[in-house]
Amino acid sequence: MTIDKPLTETASLFDLSQKVIVVTGATGILGESFCRSIGEAGGTVVAVGRNEAVGSNRVAELRQSGIEALFAPADVLQQADLDRVCEQTLDTYGRIDGLVNAAGGNVAEAVIGPDADLFSVSLDALRRAFDLNLYGTILPTLTFGRHLVKQGGSVVNISSMAAQSAITRVLGYSMAKAAVDNFTRWMAVESAHRYGDKLRVNAIAPGFFVTNQNRHLLTNPDGSYTARGEAVIRSTPYRRFGQPDELAGALVWLLSDASRFVNGEVICVDGGFHVFSGV
Repeated sequence: MTIDKPLTETASLFDLSQKVIVVTGATGILGESFCRSIGEAGGTVVAVGRNEAVGSNRVAELRQSGIEALFAPADVLQQADLDRVCEQTLDTYGRIDGLVNAAGGNVAEAVIGPDADLFSVSLDALRRAFDLNLYGTILPTLTFGRHLVKQGGSVVNISSMAAQSAITRVLGYSMAKAAVDNFTRWMAVESAHRYGDKLRVNAIAPGFFVTNQNRHLLTNPDGSYTARGEAVIRSTPYRRFGQPDELAGALVWLLSDASRFVNGEVICVDGGFHVFSGV
């Protein structure tokens, strides 16, 4: 099936109905929200993830809602997997218009606990954190980007508050996400020099959202906040955690033609966390 709908003069700038968007990390909590947000804006979703059971169920739910979606099992650190997804997407839809690099997360061994020896950091764990978060962003960008520049497209990377300022304990994750920010800006400039306005590369830096990975760090089994969760709330002017669908506006904007002159930006969606001094 080929997506080939002419863009009318009255079409909304935020309409994604002509666009095929690849979403890595689609089997996570934020990834699920990203896929649904893209679909509700009219986009076609190619959901990429390692968990085939979750991914297949997720795509089935999207289709039941009238959203065109395809699940493509893949590990973002395996080039052969990415090449297969790319080929499958082009064979099915004939084009790729956007990429959301949502694959990532923390590596437990790269977290420095309050009682751990600060000078005995596991370098292997740090490398794994970089592989997942940085190279798990770079490899899909290089794989799908060459197709995005053919008709023009957008890459949206997922950064973090940990790249904005020092957040205790999460050393590997923090450094990797800071590198994602740098890659976002570098790729935005370098691609513009080579391809003009054919490729936009931006990032979203979410504030604190409760996911499967951080739930036990931020909340207790009874739903109350842990000490770390309370610290986050105190540092967030909105005094709450974010809801996954609150990332939808920034995501759809960056994928749509409404942001066609936006390049190299890291958009914070954080309830004011990164601008609050604590006073």
